[in-house]
Parts: sequence; C-alpha cells; structure tokens
Amino acid sequence: MKSGKNTYKMLGLGLLLSITISCAPQTESETEINTEIETDKVSPGLPSWNDGATKEAIISYVEDVTNSGSANFIPVADRIATFDNDGTLWSEQPIYFQFFFALERLKAMAADHPEWKTKQPYKAVLENDMKTLMAQGEKGLLEIVMATHAGVTTDEFDKLVKDWIATAEHPAKKKPFKEMVFQPMLELLDYLRANEFKVFIVSGGGIEFMRPWVEGVYGIPKDQVVGSSIKTKYSYNDGKPSIERLAEIDLIDDHEGKPVGINRYIGRRPVFSAGNSDGDLDMLRWTDSNELKTFKLYVHHTDSIREYAYDRKSHIGTFDEGLDEATEKAWTIVDMKEDWKVIYPFDK
Repeated sequence: MKSGKNTYKMLGLGLLLSITISCAPQTESETEINTEIETDKVSPGLPSWNDGATKEAIISYVEDVTNSGSANFIPVADRIATFDNDGTLWSEQPIYFQFFFALERLKAMAADHPEWKTKQPYKAVLENDMKTLMAQGEKGLLEIVMATHAGVTTDEFDKLVKDWIATAEHPAKKKPFKEMVFQPMLELLDYLRANEFKVFIVSGGGIEFMRPWVEGVYGIPKDQVVGSSIKTKYSYNDGKPSIERLAEIDLIDDHEGKPVGINRYIGRRPVFSAGNSDGDLDMLRWTDSNELKTFKLYVHHTDSIREYAYDRKSHIGTFDEGLDEATEKAWTIVDMKEDWKVIYPFDK
C-alpha cells in the first residue's frame, strides 16, 4: 500500500478496500481502584508459539505491566492493543482478500453493465487478465472499488460481505478465507484480553468489510475495528431510515492514516501494537511514543512452505523500512518459520 505496503496495498486495500472481551467502560473511581489492586496473573496461553526470545518477550512484558507492584504497571483503562489485519492476523497473498471480494462482486454485477465487456479496467477483470488490470494503476483500482463498494446501503453491504465470507475460498490453499487466520495470533489476542487489554483491529482494509465477521473469527467486537472508509449519507425515505455508501473517500487507514484513525476512533494511544509491513510503521511509532511501557511487534513472513516468504521486494505487504527500524530499535520481530509451531488453525 505505500512506501511499505506499497501502492497496491495503499490502493489495492487501502483505497480499494478503504472504500469500502472488550473491557466495560470504567468510572474514574473504578480506574483508581484498579491501579491499586494487582491484576490476577493469567497463564500464558500461547501453545502454538515455540519457546524462545519472542514468546519470552511477550510474556515478560504482559506480566510486568499487569503487576501493580511494578514501576511499569499500566492501569486497565490504558491497556490498549492495536493489530493490523492483513498479513498480521491472517494471510494477504497473493492479493489482499478484500480484493478477491471486489473482483467477485464486479463479476456478479457484470450482467447489469454490458459496457464493461469492452471498457477497462472492467474488461480485464471479466477476462481474468491480472496483468492488464494492474497496468491500469491506481485509477483503475479505484474505479473497481467505487463500482463494487459504493451505491448500496450499509445493511446491503453487510449482507454481501457475510454471504461472501461464509463460502469464499483461498485460490491456492483451498480453504475458506475466514480460516486463513494465524493460530498463534489468535492465542495472543486471547492472552492479552485475559490480562484486561482492550484489543482493536487497525487495518488498511475497509472498516465495513471487516465488521460483519471479526466477532466470529477473532472474538473482537465490531465497534473495536478501525479501518479505511468511504463517506456515507443518512436517508429517511417513506419512514424507512438507511445509510448509503457514497463513492467518496473518508479515511485511508494506512501509513500515517493509522495514528489518525486510532486518535479518531479510540482516543487513547496504544501500549501494544502489531503489524507486518511498512504500512504499519507509523502505528508502531505512535505506540512507541507513549509514556507508558510499550510493546511493538512485527510479523515477518519467512515460511515459504506453510505460508509465504516475502519482505522488502514484495508487491504485497512490503516490509523494508519497517524491518530496518524495528531492527535498529530492538522491537520484537516474529520469525514465522522459527517462532510458530503451526500457522493456521487447521494445521493443529
């Protein structure tokens, strides 16, 4: 998507897609009480992580900041964790999964648009000509997004996504996209929540693309999703209220857009952040600037057998500037091949 997730991610799932448990609120007095009472220690449920420096660093951090006797103790209200989605919580190769949704939706709409048979970039999609499609650049990708993600109500779009995610399969793995999640990261989400962290997804993908399925797949409430978005308009026609999705960009939640989205939707700076590409670097930098003790985690795709291996030169999830900075600042970098016993839930 940009310098990091490359233009493809920036548009391919930033613009493209952009277009498209939690802790109960605490009163001030409750927050004060929590700062004085030590949080019960929760056993690290990270069975899919190999023992080593990475797993050790995660557990050590959580135990430290949840210990009321520690100088690094973090009150529950400030235990905010933000996770990128594509490439961090589930796979993102060979293209972002939301892009598959957009392409399939365009084909489903083609019968009502005979002009698409001869007009690019639609012609390339209908003919499965990915080379020509990518040659259309950002403008072409944006056209596809506008055509497939706007012009419907939020309720209609919600149903479209639910129907698709229920049956769509990854072309190479032949598994449902909703099962292409990383088992070790699911365990990490559970571990953090068990220690009273409030977990948010902060993704370059579309916020309304993720909301329909994140609760069932990640156990994350839909109101704890920050993502790219398009503008919407409220209507009250014949006594029937609805919200329509417009073909105008509201927020691209990628690169510098991630701190902006976090500030807009969360209102607190994270203490724990995880990503996998240059597109997530600004989110990790924003977390690193917190005065409280922080943890910055990068997932490095190093397993070409069980998943995919890519970083600096990848057209998807480019990990170049982020890799250098994470190494220089001694942030935690997950080596998927070495640190994870399994990749997906169906591998267990």
